[in-house]
Amino acid sequence: MKQRKKQSLSVYLDPDIMAALVEYATRRDHSRSLIAEAAIASFLSPDAAERQEAATTKRLDQIDRRITRMERDVGISVETLAVFIRFWLATTPPLPEPQQVAAKAQAGSRYDRFVAALGKRLAKGPKLRQKISEDVLGQEE
Repeated sequence: MKQRKKQSLSVYLDPDIMAALVEYATRRDHSRSLIAEAAIASFLSPDAAERQEAATTKRLDQIDRRITRMERDVGISVETLAVFIRFWLATTPPLPEPQQVAAKAQAGSRYDRFVAALGKRLAKGPKLRQKISEDVLGQEE
């Protein structure tokens, strides 16, 4: 393999960058020139840009999948709440005035029991969103 003569290049560096270069070269027991040459070669390498683009694309794909799942879960939550409210309004007659006072008195403790039951459900699973098939949602769209 034929060796080519290296060419000289004068570069002006920020003092902080120069200090980092000197420290790195000393720690690695290499010349500053060798470290600078390797850094420039790495910067100019098309492989580095392609690797960075591939890593960025992979990360963006993961984020896209997570956002898609979140949109699905929020959609399920909104529809579940809407169905419950419609059902509740259709099946629950309004209470007469005297019974409304008693119902309001019980509302706090009933709500606390509801929150406790919801907490247990979320801790144990399976979640409602896991029970709903992705295929069913896909057919509606």
